Amino acid sequence: MILTIAARELRSLFLSPLAWSILAVTLFILAYLFLSQIEAYINLQPRLAALEGAPGVADIVVAPLFADAAIVLLLITPLVTMRVLSEERRSGTISLLFSAPLSMTEIVIGKYLGVLSFFLILLALLALMPLSLLAGSELDMSKLAAGMLGLVLVVAAFTAIGVYMSALTEQPTVAAVTTFGLLLLLWIIDWAGNSQMDGSNALAYLSMLRHYEPLLKGLFSSADVAYYLLIIVLFLGFSIRRLDATRLQP
Repeated sequence: MILTIAARELRSLFLSPLAWSILAVTLFILAYLFLSQIEAYINLQPRLAALEGAPGVADIVVAPLFADAAIVLLLITPLVTMRVLSEERRSGTISLLFSAPLSMTEIVIGKYLGVLSFFLILLALLALMPLSLLAGSELDMSKLAAGMLGLVLVVAAFTAIGVYMSALTEQPTVAAVTTFGLLLLLWIIDWAGNSQMDGSNALAYLSMLRHYEPLLKGLFSSADVAYYLLIIVLFLGFSIRRLDATRLQP
């Protein structure tokens, strides 16, 4: 049933012009940034040739592209997730889900996987851009794989947070704004973590950016992966509890 709900959610997304618009605009912006990084790499090549151990195309083109992609995903995720559960509540169709022989866990995970599938399609199309560099240059595949893993973990965490915020309200707009606010806070909280005040290490650990940057450099750490998995499980758990509380309301 989880896969059935996920397929239904993904199909409903692609039946919406909003999803197609987001997909097209996002890929256009990322393609522009990709071509800009290639131009910068071409301009730097004469100087890089004279350096020993100079950064390669993965460092100058792929890593900045994935860094920019994370920011773009932070902006568009609230637009995609805002209707996942809030629209069901506003239209009253959530009562049909409650009456179906489904657990709250199946409903939440199914809808989560449906929305996440949309973003994975987007990331698959994005991955074709750096892979095209194989036609004319040497590409460090380990750094590419680490960067893609980081991007998948980031968008998976973004989506889990968006699903939870959508479960809290009947208004999709409110869900989008609160999702964006929380994602931005978790992204920039590291700014406070750089200060000398007490608890700065804890704030730095909460920063999504802090755990994403090593993967962009090709440095795999189980602690960074565990951080994103914890965020996903935590917010999906919050969503399940929220739906349980809504179901028990008279």
